[in-house]
Amino acid sequence: MIRPILHYGLHFIIPIVIALVFFPKKWKKVYLIFLAAMLIDLDHLTADPIFDPNRCSVGFHPLHSYYAVAGYFILLFFRKTQIIGLALLWHILTDLMDCWMM
Repeated sequence: MIRPILHYGLHFIIPIVIALVFFPKKWKKVYLIFLAAMLIDLDHLTADPIFDPNRCSVGFHPLHSYYAVAGYFILLFFRKTQIIGLALLWHILTDLMDCWMM
Protein backbone atom coordinates (compact mmCIF):
# COMPACT_ATOMS: atom_id res chain seq x y z
CA MET A 1 0.00 0.00 0.00
CA ILE A 2 2.87 2.40 0.76
CA ARG A 3 4.52 1.84 -2.64
CA PRO A 4 1.74 3.35 -4.81
CA ILE A 5 1.19 6.23 -2.38
CA LEU A 6 4.89 7.06 -2.41
CA HIS A 7 5.16 6.61 -6.17
CA TYR A 8 2.26 8.88 -7.06
CA GLY A 9 3.18 11.34 -4.31
CA LEU A 10 6.60 11.68 -5.89
CA HIS A 11 4.97 12.17 -9.29
CA PHE A 12 2.37 14.76 -8.21
CA ILE A 13 3.21 16.33 -4.83
CA ILE A 14 6.99 16.80 -4.87
CA PRO A 15 6.94 18.49 -8.31
CA ILE A 16 4.59 21.18 -7.02
CA VAL A 17 6.93 21.70 -4.07
CA ILE A 18 9.89 21.97 -6.47
CA ALA A 19 7.95 24.43 -8.62
CA LEU A 20 6.89 26.60 -5.68
CA VAL A 21 10.29 26.63 -3.96
CA PHE A 22 12.66 26.95 -6.92
CA PHE A 23 10.46 28.70 -9.50
CA PRO A 24 7.97 30.81 -7.49
CA LYS A 25 7.31 33.33 -10.28
CA LYS A 26 6.46 30.67 -12.85
CA TRP A 27 5.45 27.78 -10.63
CA LYS A 28 2.30 26.93 -12.61
CA LYS A 29 4.21 26.56 -15.88
CA VAL A 30 6.93 24.49 -14.19
CA TYR A 31 4.37 22.23 -12.52
CA LEU A 32 2.61 21.68 -15.85
CA ILE A 33 5.96 20.72 -17.41
CA PHE A 34 6.49 18.18 -14.61
CA LEU A 35 3.03 16.78 -15.24
CA ALA A 36 3.66 16.69 -18.99
CA ALA A 37 6.84 14.70 -18.33
CA MET A 38 4.57 11.82 -17.38
CA LEU A 39 3.74 11.47 -21.07
CA ILE A 40 6.88 9.36 -21.37
CA ASP A 41 4.78 6.65 -19.76
CA LEU A 42 3.09 6.24 -23.13
CA ASP A 43 5.97 3.92 -23.93
CA HIS A 44 4.31 1.40 -21.61
CA LEU A 45 1.86 0.82 -24.47
CA THR A 46 4.66 -0.97 -26.34
CA ALA A 47 4.95 -3.65 -23.64
CA ASP A 48 3.02 -6.85 -23.15
CA PRO A 49 1.39 -6.73 -20.68
CA ILE A 50 1.00 -2.96 -20.75
CA PHE A 51 1.06 -2.78 -16.95
CA ASP A 52 3.04 -5.12 -14.75
CA PRO A 53 3.39 -3.93 -11.15
CA ASN A 54 6.49 -6.08 -10.70
CA ARG A 55 8.36 -4.80 -13.75
CA CYS A 56 10.92 -2.02 -13.45
CA SER A 57 10.21 0.48 -16.21
CA VAL A 58 13.69 2.02 -16.02
CA GLY A 59 15.83 0.27 -18.57
CA PHE A 60 12.86 -1.66 -19.97
CA HIS A 61 10.66 0.79 -21.86
CA PRO A 62 12.12 2.90 -24.72
CA LEU A 63 11.56 6.32 -23.11
CA HIS A 64 12.85 4.92 -19.81
CA SER A 65 16.02 3.49 -21.40
CA TYR A 66 19.49 4.51 -20.29
CA TYR A 67 20.00 6.18 -23.69
CA ALA A 68 16.87 8.27 -23.14
CA VAL A 69 18.07 9.16 -19.62
CA ALA A 70 21.37 10.36 -21.11
CA GLY A 71 19.37 12.57 -23.49
CA TYR A 72 17.30 13.95 -20.61
CA PHE A 73 20.54 14.73 -18.76
CA ILE A 74 21.88 16.64 -21.76
CA LEU A 75 18.74 18.82 -21.69
CA LEU A 76 19.97 20.25 -18.37
CA PHE A 77 22.84 22.04 -20.12
CA PHE A 78 20.61 24.24 -22.29
CA ARG A 79 18.69 27.06 -20.67
CA LYS A 80 15.58 26.58 -22.79
CA THR A 81 15.31 22.87 -21.95
CA GLN A 82 16.57 22.78 -18.35
CA ILE A 83 13.14 22.48 -16.73
CA ILE A 84 12.07 19.80 -19.21
CA GLY A 85 15.24 17.84 -18.50
CA LEU A 86 14.72 18.23 -14.76
CA ALA A 87 11.12 17.06 -15.04
CA LEU A 88 12.05 14.02 -17.13
CA LEU A 89 14.89 13.07 -14.80
CA TRP A 90 12.58 13.49 -11.80
CA HIS A 91 10.14 11.12 -13.50
CA ILE A 92 12.89 8.56 -14.06
CA LEU A 93 14.16 8.94 -10.48
CA THR A 94 10.63 8.42 -9.17
CA ASP A 95 10.25 5.28 -11.26
CA LEU A 96 13.67 4.09 -10.13
CA MET A 97 12.67 4.49 -6.48
CA ASP A 98 9.62 2.39 -7.25
CA CYS A 99 11.94 -0.28 -8.69
CA TRP A 100 14.04 -0.26 -5.55
CA MET A 101 10.92 -0.89 -3.45
CA MET A 102 10.02 -4.06 -5.35
